[in-house]
Amino acid sequence: MADLLRPRTSKKAELRALLDTAVRDRKPLVLPGCYDALGARLIEKADFDVVYMTGFGTTAGLLGRPDVGLLGLSEMVDNARRIVDAVDRPVVADADTGYGNAINVVRTVSAYESAGVAGIHLEDQILPKKCGHMEGKQVVPRDEFVGKIRAAAAARTDPDFVLIARTDARAPHGLDEAIARAEGALEAGADVLFVEALENDEEIAIVSEHFADTPTVFNWAEGGKTPPLTYDQIAELGFAIIIMPIGTMLAATAAMQSFLAKLKADGTPAAFGDQLMGFSDFTDLIGLPEINELEARFSG
Repeated sequence: MADLLRPRTSKKAELRALLDTAVRDRKPLVLPGCYDALGARLIEKADFDVVYMTGFGTTAGLLGRPDVGLLGLSEMVDNARRIVDAVDRPVVADADTGYGNAINVVRTVSAYESAGVAGIHLEDQILPKKCGHMEGKQVVPRDEFVGKIRAAAAARTDPDFVLIARTDARAPHGLDEAIARAEGALEAGADVLFVEALENDEEIAIVSEHFADTPTVFNWAEGGKTPPLTYDQIAELGFAIIIMPIGTMLAATAAMQSFLAKLKADGTPAAFGDQLMGFSDFTDLIGLPEINELEARFSG
């Protein structure tokens, strides 16, 4: 848990070291997704090494709406900054399309770096974008995408800032075009490649084999287009990062729906008494003991 008075040190080098170890040992990093600072604290408390800020979940959490490009740069960076401040872990964040052209991407990288994020992924969809596992996606021309990745690589002030290039070209243009775009992004300066929404085991194997010498992302999106694999299978294929963007959100939503249905039926939440986290346990989780210590330290 991040202390309120801790020095704000960069986590970029820590993420880079974790990524290097994952590649060397063929043990991919597991990045559970969160959409707010509370979720980030829970991920840290569960002892995951890296926190992932999901764009899908951020849109749902802030707006109660689907991931169809409704949030802009400032809203996404504000959420990322709160998540970074809540934990003592590197944070990787969804940066969507970079919110415009290559010049916008320069500003996007600067904003996320200033927020303390250790890495981002940028995609090649047109604006407004959609969740990678929805229908009807469209992508910008390959050269435009590669140019945006080149701009992102040039814009980062810290070479340890991890740049993940994501292509959504599989759905509209096929796997060969998606691979070609990933190759172009790698040449343009991307550190990690993310070929989104692969649709079967064969495609997953082709991508992992084609980029065997490059860190790659496996998107374990519950209910999405990509078939679920076990951790060992993903490790054997050589993926360096597994993101699980919406699992915590789906779990939280199901739990809240169940609680509210029972509350509506019974009129009180008494039936949930032994299923809820205790009040003191929750206040400990969100840092009340630290606040009490600071009050005692700084009181007159």
